[in-house]
Amino acid sequence: MRILITNDDGISAPGLHVLEKIANDIAGPTGTVWTVAPAFEQSGVAHCINYTRPFMVQKIGPTRFAVEGSPADCVLAGLYEVMDTPPDLILSGVNRGNNSAENALYSGTLGGALEGALQGVLSIALSQYFGPGNRDLEDPFEASVTHGKAVIERIIANTPKDQPGYQLFYNVNVPPVAAADVKGTALVPQGLRPGVGFHTEPTTSPSGRRFLFIKGGNQQVPTAPDTDAAVNLDGYISVTPMRADLTAHDMLDSLRAIAT
Repeated sequence: MRILITNDDGISAPGLHVLEKIANDIAGPTGTVWTVAPAFEQSGVAHCINYTRPFMVQKIGPTRFAVEGSPADCVLAGLYEVMDTPPDLILSGVNRGNNSAENALYSGTLGGALEGALQGVLSIALSQYFGPGNRDLEDPFEASVTHGKAVIERIIANTPKDQPGYQLFYNVNVPPVAAADVKGTALVPQGLRPGVGFHTEPTTSPSGRRFLFIKGGNQQVPTAPDTDAAVNLDGYISVTPMRADLTAHDMLDSLRAIAT
């Protein structure tokens, strides 16, 4: 199997090394893993592409490349510049921190997987939730290392080969617990943390200039039952199938009066 991997935490991020191990285990001795990841951290860039600015790709190993761009840029560079034939699978992550609930909309990790799906390649984003149950472990990615391969292989085995329209991609979030405490895997929809969102916090520099920092909310707030962050905080790996179609299909009938 040929696998392309990327992330949004950067080419030197610990989670990328975790994903490389998982990908190599899946690819097997006859497979190949290509790493094309941002040269610098790109957290929060979502599905951004550098449409108006060219970027450089630097080869740092036989199948390892650093890109001065976003995760979506990395996927495009991997498909059209780095690899001679398309991959069978694209993996993005393992992100340091969860991309459950509203975080999914901001996530560069998911942005890489989304671009892979738009290019017609099965793509999976993986994120490691952080919390009191794992942040002080010697390896806080322990649960991802232990369970990641099996979850990915089940996704591969159960994804339809022929998909009309927008292709599926997957958002996988590993709970904030030690590997031995993972209770299982749940297939669930994206949730919404009540009262949790990003906001700005002002600060003044020594020169007297005012700057704003973007800050997130409490990540230990659960979403509604049987949605992603709720099952994560209960010790389950969440798997959420997604598509790039943003249409609110449930509202098309009730909003017919808008049409003329």
